[in-house]
Amino acid sequence: MSMVAVYFILKAVGLTEGSMIRLALILCYSGGAALAFQIAKGFFDTTPYAVDEAALIDGCTRWQIFTKITLPLSKPVIVYTLLTSFISPWVDFIFAKVICRANSDQYTVAIGLWKMLEKEYIDSWYTSFAAGAVLISIPIALLFLKLQKYYVDGMAGAVKG
Repeated sequence: MSMVAVYFILKAVGLTEGSMIRLALILCYSGGAALAFQIAKGFFDTTPYAVDEAALIDGCTRWQIFTKITLPLSKPVIVYTLLTSFISPWVDFIFAKVICRANSDQYTVAIGLWKMLEKEYIDSWYTSFAAGAVLISIPIALLFLKLQKYYVDGMAGAVKG
């Protein structure tokens, strides 16, 4: 629902024409990172402060508490944020299509692949589409396979403390 409003704001600022489209997409996707910060904040709020206090009593500095206790405990939420922040813009079609419109030189991967399936191109470009679909899924699949354990922990709520 907000895509129309965002488009008109970007148009008023002059970010919907020419090479400015990439900047518009970068700004919009970066602005969406606030949700990831909110999710991470909720995760950090569940970490007991008693763990930090115990480390202080044992002689740890604040930096040691952060690097040796807080970061390892927060791996699941960091991985969740990393995966969702990478995958969302990578496969986004609708918002990028609204912003890019007919500027074919500014298309994202998802829009470029979709254009290969149009009626006049499908006979000659279908095999290229299939190859492209496999190629763009490789980074996502590798990233997910590498970080799957942490992703599942992040979704289920990790054991802390």
